[in-house]
Parts: sequence; C-alpha cells; structure tokens
Amino acid sequence: MIAVFAAVTSDNRAMLGCRELELIRPGSLFLLMSRAAVVDFEALVDCVAKGRFKAATDVFPEEPWPADHRIRQLDGILLSAHRAGALDEVFKRIGELVLADLALVLQGLPPVMCKRAEPETVARLRSMSVQVS
Repeated sequence: MIAVFAAVTSDNRAMLGCRELELIRPGSLFLLMSRAAVVDFEALVDCVAKGRFKAATDVFPEEPWPADHRIRQLDGILLSAHRAGALDEVFKRIGELVLADLALVLQGLPPVMCKRAEPETVARLRSMSVQVS
C-alpha cells in the first residue's frame, strides 16, 4: 500500500506522473488523501483502468468532479468526499497540540509540534487560489 499525504508545493506539483505510477507493483493499493495536484491524475486513472493497481482518493483536480468522467465508471477505485480534516477528532487533536506547545512556551521552552511559518517554506506552498512564482 502506498499512501500519499503530501501538501502541494512549487517543487512537487505532479511529482507522481505516469513514469512513477508505472513503478508501483501490480496489485498494490494507492491512497491519495492530500491534494490531487501532487499526482498526474489522468495517469492515475489510466493505471487503475489498466488494472495495474487499485486506488482510493478523496481529492480531485476539480470539484465537483464531472459526472461523466470515466473515473466514475471504473472498477478498482474508491471515490470519497474530502472530509478527513473536518472530523471532530481532528479538530480536537489540533487543539491538544496547540495547548501542549503553549504549556512549553509558558515554561520558556520552544514549541515542539507547532512550527513557525518560515518565509522560505511559505514561498514554496501553493493553494488553489494563490499562485506562487
């Protein structure tokens, strides 16, 4: 099983293309759970259509995904709504991480879990609404 949880940056956009996807062992399971832009999505669909491996994704290059797209007719792929980050358990855990780091800061120690957004890191990040050059 291969699970992809990468955020999209200017360095890794479409990092998993046809060549990389063809290296996946036949019969494997490929999980895409982060951002669709890290994968050449049509190449992913092609590999599943050929039966190379099975896949599951909760992210798509455009949302809503077109009702007539061939991915909706394929066996071997599980499509789900992108909801993992909106679960109550996730928000609770994020709060716990912040509070744990706040306790360290109040003791004069550096935070462990929450990191400052450094300019060199932020400059590499891409969002759907902002283009970074």
